[in-house]
Order: sequence, then structure tokens, then C-alpha cells
Amino acid sequence: MKSKKYVEDLRSKSEAELKEELVSAKKELFNLRFQNATNQLDNTSRIKDVRKNIARIESVMVEQANKEA
Repeated sequence: MKSKKYVEDLRSKSEAELKEELVSAKKELFNLRFQNATNQLDNTSRIKDVRKNIARIESVMVEQANKEA
């Protein structure tokens, strides 16, 4: 599956890279919501995908924090 590969890629990244990826995903989500509110968004399912990716990134960050502790 595509999501499993994405999570594997996330697990190989450092904490700083994950934070950068999280900020990027949150900016993308903001832009998608803005486009949706102004009726400029064609693919509304992208919002759901980005939200799930944010959750995946945060989950991997928690996993890494628990390994270190």
C-alpha cells in the first residue's frame, strides 16, 4: 500500500525533518481549506488525505519520542 511506504519513509527521517514535513503538511491543509471555502478546490478528497498524513507524521514523532525515553 501507498500509506505503508509513506510511513516507512517517515520512520527513516530525523526529528527535525519530521517537524519540517509536519509544518509543510499543515500549510498545505490550510491552503486546501481556504480554496474549499472560496469554491476553488476541485479535489476535495485531498483535504482528507492531508489530514491523515498529518496524523501519520505525528504518530511517528510520538513513536520516536517513546523510543528515546
